[in-house]
Amino acid sequence: MNLVALSMLVRWLLGWALCLRLFRLPEGTVEGQPQVSVLIPARDEEGTLPNLLPALQAQTFAPLEVIVVDDHSSDGTAEIAAAAGATVIQPPPLAEGWCGKTWALHHGVQASKGELLVFLDADTEPSPEFLERLVADQQKLGGLVSVQPFHRTEKAYEQLSVLFSLVGLMAVPMGPRCGVAFGPAMATSRADYNRVGGHEAVAGKVVEDWFMGHLYEEAGLPVSAYIGDGLIEYRMYPGGFRDMVRGFAKNFATAAGEVNGFWMLAVLLWISGLFWAAWCLPASLLGWPLMGQPSVLPNLLLYLAFAVQLITLTRGVGNFAWICLVFPIPVLFFLAVFFMAILNLKQGTIEWKGRQVSTR
Repeated sequence: MNLVALSMLVRWLLGWALCLRLFRLPEGTVEGQPQVSVLIPARDEEGTLPNLLPALQAQTFAPLEVIVVDDHSSDGTAEIAAAAGATVIQPPPLAEGWCGKTWALHHGVQASKGELLVFLDADTEPSPEFLERLVADQQKLGGLVSVQPFHRTEKAYEQLSVLFSLVGLMAVPMGPRCGVAFGPAMATSRADYNRVGGHEAVAGKVVEDWFMGHLYEEAGLPVSAYIGDGLIEYRMYPGGFRDMVRGFAKNFATAAGEVNGFWMLAVLLWISGLFWAAWCLPASLLGWPLMGQPSVLPNLLLYLAFAVQLITLTRGVGNFAWICLVFPIPVLFFLAVFFMAILNLKQGTIEWKGRQVSTR
């Protein structure tokens, strides 16, 4: 085996190793009768709340209250939430130095009554047992417990997000007391939330979940994270391709800067192998510049090895099977959004839901 082939084998094996810690939220039984407030920030979410709010009504564990924080929506968000039985509040106009989500949840907490707080993004769709398992795990571990939902895709353009969904999980440790938090679904006690300063302490952070996790760790509180395969899902950016590009560009560079150096190096090595495999097969077929073996067969085998790996690794992450067979396409998309994110960092802001959001 030559040096190039050995290097690619190491990178391929590294992909499997990085996904060994994708733990699913464990089963559990809620102790006692805790009062739980579910808080949902919502800005122009009339298309998502009809999925989330009925799912909350079907939970095996019933929360004390469901509060939808209508963040000055221009659509029927408030009316839909009220019709579904949720408590609807509207915060004051966005204050300087705050992001819309942190501002909304800050006021939602102030209006809530529960001893346990559950934060859910408006585009999430929990299974009937999700809330019970989330609350039970928070009771068991304490601190901050979060879950990254299964990424459900419905349109072809949404499949392009496969690498963002997978790399976001590969780049961090997961499981009990891993030190990582995911914003779409989080649970904490009110006492611990107040102890770390709540959303006021991360007021201007675009990726507030990462920084909230840091605050809990600094306070000596555990931070745990799981994947939501079979328990909670979401459909990211159903508003179209442009929204998806802006959304990933908004979060990508900021989140990358928070990843541990060791994990980042490991992910970059795996990605470089994926990029190389994406190039080698068409290069060998079309006579493009190519280091290593120029014949088609070994490059076809390399391509298939990474395609099968992607299909396998993403089963618990999202429904991305067919795009993994033509993974050079999402590789190009990943690179394009990466460069757009770098540009956004230089510009300092990006427009999101009618607001200018800081990318620094």
